[in-house]
Amino acid sequence: MTTRQLAYASFCIYQDVELPEFWTKYFDVTPSTAGVKGQPRLTRSGQQSAFAWRQGIWSISSEEAVSSDELTPHFRYLVSRLALPRADFRALLERQNGHARFFCYWANYEGNRVPDVPDDIRAIADSMGIEIDIDEYR
Repeated sequence: MTTRQLAYASFCIYQDVELPEFWTKYFDVTPSTAGVKGQPRLTRSGQQSAFAWRQGIWSISSEEAVSSDELTPHFRYLVSRLALPRADFRALLERQNGHARFFCYWANYEGNRVPDVPDDIRAIADSMGIEIDIDEYR
């Protein structure tokens, strides 16, 4: 039996101007998740969901690529894979009226873990207009 990781992170862009292929080309990375507002969504099992995408999304996750219960290696993977920081990203996102975030899964069932977000990652996120969102599970 394998145990589930206690942490992972995703980098997500939400906007309705460009198709997901724009971001795939921009980052030269195949997304973990991509969708266009109003288009059908597929579930993890590959079935079509009864709900369409409420907004456009492009996202890459560290969940399958990094094996660590701490966030730092997950952030480092995403920053490296996406070649962050990028000087033009904030302006691109603003032109598209978009929103970007690092979405972090953080399991803390015993209440004794503190999420680790390195200062340089915070600085990159701040400079590029990327929110850091930690979803803690207790």
